[in-house]
Amino acid sequence: MSILVTATDERVKDVRTTGDELVVKLMDGRTISVPLAWYPRLLHASAKQRQNWEVAGGGYGIHWPEIDEDLSTEGLLRGAPAPTSAMAVKP
Repeated sequence: MSILVTATDERVKDVRTTGDELVVKLMDGRTISVPLAWYPRLLHASAKQRQNWEVAGGGYGIHWPEIDEDLSTEGLLRGAPAPTSAMAVKP
């Protein structure tokens, strides 16, 4: 019996936001979508600030320089919201 092992590539390919979601496309074709409410800095940022992102951490992270927010694909795949202290961030 053989088992098919699919190669995964959790590096960031593209990032976008909707009115209430962060959507991250990965190099292997998967798409992660999480509520913006989990990330208050992104939630309270302007659309322009949300669009100004860059790939970080060797491709496994996302950085928004204008709002000093960093997320990893590992955390997004785990479904990890921002730590409680970050939840208190005000616009």
